[in-house]
Amino acid sequence: MLDFLNPVKGFGVTFREMFRKVDTVMYPEDKRPTAPRFHGHHQLNRWPDGLEKCIGCELCAWACPADAIYVEGRDNTPEERYSPGERYGHVYQINYLRCILCGLCIEACPTRALTMTNEYEIADDNRESLIWTKEQLLIPLLPGMEAPPHPMRLGSDEKDYYRLGGAGVVGLGSEK
Repeated sequence: MLDFLNPVKGFGVTFREMFRKVDTVMYPEDKRPTAPRFHGHHQLNRWPDGLEKCIGCELCAWACPADAIYVEGRDNTPEERYSPGERYGHVYQINYLRCILCGLCIEACPTRALTMTNEYEIADDNRESLIWTKEQLLIPLLPGMEAPPHPMRLGSDEKDYYRLGGAGVVGLGSEK
């Protein structure tokens, strides 16, 4: 009987929202904190002695649904050791033009070498600068760390490194 009022009822939500006060965020000056589990840009972690955690297994690249990660692994030698395992990630690139920040690469990493930070400002007007290389992704050397290549300092074999788990691992804000 009152079917002619149905279209008008549908606009009720629209009219209510039109007069509601807008919550304006002054973004560049006033940055709001992100959620603790927010997926920002990636970082490659190191062991406490400075060796890289990435073993060049390429599982992160295989897990990426957007095909945004490129890893090229190489073998460690006794003279040049970059990670405690047999291999290390010689070339590591993440293409943020393709990355959807889903975090599947993080779940695939067997050594927790790849984690995500809460930093979300990765926009740029240059396409080339949105392909991050290993040098940009590696956390900087902290006090007490030695720049690779160098011999393993935390034990005589890689099992000593992997037994550490998360106990002596140093990160920059991603392990919250």
